Amino acid sequence: METIFITGASSGIGKAAAKLFQSKGWNVIATMRNPEKETELTQLENVTVLPLDVTNVEQIKSTTAKAISLGTIDVVLNNAGYALFGAMEAFSNEQIERQISTNLLGTLYVTQAFIPHFRAKKSGLFINVTSIAGLLAHPFSNVYHATKWALEGWSESLSIELAPFNIGVKTVSPSGTKSNFFNVAEIASFPAYDQAIQKMLGGFNLNTEPEQIAEVIYEAATDQKDKLRYLAGENAKKAYGRRLEIGAEAFRKETKAFFLKLLNT
Repeated sequence: METIFITGASSGIGKAAAKLFQSKGWNVIATMRNPEKETELTQLENVTVLPLDVTNVEQIKSTTAKAISLGTIDVVLNNAGYALFGAMEAFSNEQIERQISTNLLGTLYVTQAFIPHFRAKKSGLFINVTSIAGLLAHPFSNVYHATKWALEGWSESLSIELAPFNIGVKTVSPSGTKSNFFNVAEIASFPAYDQAIQKMLGGFNLNTEPEQIAEVIYEAATDQKDKLRYLAGENAKKAYGRRLEIGAEAFRKETKAFFLKLLNT
């Protein structure tokens, strides 16, 4: 029986993935900041819930060690993260650092902790949930984009670096997902931009179910393909397809024109 280790499993994509893999006969180690509040996953057979705040490096080390002590890990799903919205000049240093620490550094440190385990057994797979925001950009998501674009480049590099040890690296880039995305998002208010921010956020289409993303994650985990990027959700496929069709610079200009028109409506 294979085992998957999941970060950010308390809700949304992480919880949907935990439930799907469990239903497929996998052992699941589901991690979250407050496991004492979890009431659903704890009732499922072959699911172990462990505490993990990915901004806590010492806890990453201890939880990783605990997970490995339970048996061989086959897949690590780096899913923990949240969105920070707002104008660049509005963000505090703390907001920027917390976003980078959670979305980027957390994934790097969890991965780093598991590499020796995978290298020793000469197999393993890292799946990093990035976002369509890691492949294209919109205004007022700038630091969020920075973390997700960084994850895409880092994942590509690591997929080559770890190849001699038969360790795979893949990314899953979801569309806007029906979850508590905006409930846990942080929005920095700044009078000069607030109206524009609200218009932009109001146009986000969060119509993809977390279960749909989980299905793509399961595909990435089991298809045995040497493939880096998996788009998840029709909006992600459509938007990235458009960028590829007309080119990155033309797509940027098209997005800017849409944004300026939106501000004038």
